[in-house]
Amino acid sequence: MLDQIIQTFQEASPYLLLGLLFSAIIQTLVSPEKITRWIGQNNFRSVLVSAAAGVPMPLCSCGVIPMAMSLRKSGASRGATLAFLISTPETGLDSIMLSFALLNPVIAIFRPFAAFVTAMIAGVMENGFDHSKEQSFQQEPKKDCCGHKEVQEGWLSRIRNGFNNSFVTLLGEMAPWLIFGLVISGVISFAIPSTVIQKFLGGGGIGSMLIMLAIGIPLYICASASTPIAASLLLKGASPGVVLVFLLAGPATNVTTILMVYRFLGKRALIIYLSSISVCALGFGLLLNAFYYQTGIDLQATIGYTAHCVDHTWQIAAAIVLAVLIGYALIRRYLKD
Repeated sequence: MLDQIIQTFQEASPYLLLGLLFSAIIQTLVSPEKITRWIGQNNFRSVLVSAAAGVPMPLCSCGVIPMAMSLRKSGASRGATLAFLISTPETGLDSIMLSFALLNPVIAIFRPFAAFVTAMIAGVMENGFDHSKEQSFQQEPKKDCCGHKEVQEGWLSRIRNGFNNSFVTLLGEMAPWLIFGLVISGVISFAIPSTVIQKFLGGGGIGSMLIMLAIGIPLYICASASTPIAASLLLKGASPGVVLVFLLAGPATNVTTILMVYRFLGKRALIIYLSSISVCALGFGLLLNAFYYQTGIDLQATIGYTAHCVDHTWQIAAAIVLAVLIGYALIRRYLKD
């Protein structure tokens, strides 16, 4: 079991580091203030921008709550806030890169697309039912004593903050759950017989997907941590559609997020939130199963294939670097706490 955990960590490390790098670059180039200015209107564009902005952001379903509530208090529309709450935890640059490494390119592309569409549907529905008149938010640039626009943050400071947020803060928040996901994937690979997975989760029908949906909705797990678990389920014989349901519903929802959506956005938004995630997860799960059935792609042969594109020496080097960064991030996090 330990060998399986170490091997999975080695294969995932180069792609996770690359995802964290992309995340740092995005945080350097795009400020939250810019996003907020684009999602203040109660219209289709605000939902579109919010859903698209959430796809690359590597935040878990609990970590996204304060940011989403901050956007809401800053003037983001209800639909845009709901779309952000869905697309952000369901995927991220780190989990997309991990999906390429541990799953396969088809699921790696299908996963963020499904997250984006789900968020769009929920946001448009919420804005459609919301007839309240809300003022859009426009943040005025800060000015100095002479009336000139004030540069809020220099580029060196933004680069430093972007990399610190990605490789220290974010990694420190994600690391415990990533380790948890690696351990669970090792347990599944070592202890659970393939016949059990194939019996309950191997079918391409709606029944096995409903089982996974019932497991995923109350579960707290981040998008990155869910990826190695999904890979183990696929190798044991679970259908790709069932695994996609887990990848969408598991990271997007948990009891805490459900309560917060009800508290800040209301009963209607909660119903739209849960129903859109459930229906879209099941629908895209069935669509993914149909895709594999029609194309005849051998799923077992493609799992983890992309990871082998990276030389083993580089995998070991990346694993060492990532392990050091995780240790540093965890020490910083718990010392700060």
